[in-house]
Amino acid sequence: MTTALFLTIIEAILPILVTLGLGYLAAWRRDFDSHQAGVLIRLVMLYALPLALLASILSTPRERVLSAGPLAGLILIAMLGVYSVLFAILRWGLGRKQGEAALITMTVTGPSVPFIGIPVLGQLFGPTSAVPISVASLVMNLCQIPLTLILMNHDQQRRQRQDDEAQSTWQTTLRELGGHLLHSCKEPVVWVPMLAFLMVLANIRLPLPLKSSLQLLGHATGGTALFASGVVLCARQVRFSLPVGLMVLGRNILIPLGVCALAFLWHLPSLTMQQGVLAMAMPSAAMNVILAMRYHMMEREIASVLFFGTISSILTLAFFIWLTNA
Repeated sequence: MTTALFLTIIEAILPILVTLGLGYLAAWRRDFDSHQAGVLIRLVMLYALPLALLASILSTPRERVLSAGPLAGLILIAMLGVYSVLFAILRWGLGRKQGEAALITMTVTGPSVPFIGIPVLGQLFGPTSAVPISVASLVMNLCQIPLTLILMNHDQQRRQRQDDEAQSTWQTTLRELGGHLLHSCKEPVVWVPMLAFLMVLANIRLPLPLKSSLQLLGHATGGTALFASGVVLCARQVRFSLPVGLMVLGRNILIPLGVCALAFLWHLPSLTMQQGVLAMAMPSAAMNVILAMRYHMMEREIASVLFFGTISSILTLAFFIWLTNA
């Protein structure tokens, strides 16, 4: 590993560790609690992250956006393809409850690209990092989260219904799916990147002073989200176990390795491979802990995956940065 590459890895990863540590320290000192961390995450998801994505996408060359098809394909396979296969294995192969299978699958296939991806990918790729971040955010918010909510809701409600109400149950499920998709489309983190992509395709540019104004709050995205994640980690009693280790292994190592293999087999450009692999090498998203808390399901295990996955990502991200630059 060259000195320049080693310094790049340190510059990209060290801020994550420091900011997470500050959030953990703040929770340990009881300056912040999990409720206040939720407020910070809400600030990020509703305002800071959409503004950061808007400014970054509008700074991306039109040619780069038009050529993002292979990168989007890698992300779709890693997030939706693996989701489908893993859920089927857990539900029908291993006999896990539907809600648990959905939550585990979401934890393994849902990377924290909107949060940790901002400082890491932004440091490595500059404005073009907005493409993998936006694609992953759209897949998560339009597909993964609504589908996981539907499966967990259906599992919870099915236990309260009689067998002769199965037809009504599926009708309710379809209505819920439509409702969740409509709600997801209303979220700024979904429609703002889509609007920005359309503006780039139409060759519409914002005046520089206006774009700088959007970036002022957008720059707070990565630091605020990481700080809030550190608070959440301290608030939960984490514990390492075999299931936790397997989920971290799948999220931090196996999925990005699979993406790397696909990119190699498809002979994709080096930049596409790097962005796809590193986007999928992010640890599990804090959203999974929120889902576990909402349904009172596997709370300690999912929080433990967030903790150990985030800590170990310092090493695994360094490995994949080195691997994709080798």
